[in-house]
Amino acid sequence: MVDGELTLVAPSSKYVEDAVYGEAVAATYPPDPMSPPGSAAPMPFDAMGARRRIEDFLEACSRGRQRGDRLAGKVPAYHFWMMIDPAHLGVRAAGGDGLVGPSRIAGGIGLRVGQNRELEFFSGHIGYHVFPQCRGRHLAARACRLLLPLCRAHKLTPLWITTNPDNTPSRKTCLRLGARLVDTVAIPEDHPFFARGETHKCRYRLDL
Repeated sequence: MVDGELTLVAPSSKYVEDAVYGEAVAATYPPDPMSPPGSAAPMPFDAMGARRRIEDFLEACSRGRQRGDRLAGKVPAYHFWMMIDPAHLGVRAAGGDGLVGPSRIAGGIGLRVGQNRELEFFSGHIGYHVFPQCRGRHLAARACRLLLPLCRAHKLTPLWITTNPDNTPSRKTCLRLGARLVDTVAIPEDHPFFARGETHKCRYRLDL
């Protein structure tokens, strides 16, 4: 799945160093202003810990496929990494004087396959993140569009995307896709999102 310099690739061990590098540069940026209230302060970047976490993810989700667990209420999911052609993008560490090298992995996107209340109200079908050093290219919206044929193949209509009310970039991504804001709902106090400081979700609907 390709859009200009952006390619969605299945997570693979051959991209681990690129993924760790992307996280390392992202760690040089100021804390994300979109982080929910009460989020822990960022810790010094731990390259070994990041590599171990990524390798654990690859082991659990072979080639980006995650099995569902009906008893736990979890649906199957696809995961992709956003890869940028190095010829198109160098990255600049925050406070740095020049480019520190190509950041081939720019972020990630996932697609949850199913229809239930959790997806419709809180988690959404699609989740994405873009490293701060790679923002400004509408990568999230472009990656979402690349997934739409897969959404249609799984008959995921309507497609739900949720975001925090104060996450303006994510809300703009939804609008670029042509999604419609339906409402904003409160997150139950026993939900994992609430435990990490999130209190409401905006629900965007996209009919395919």
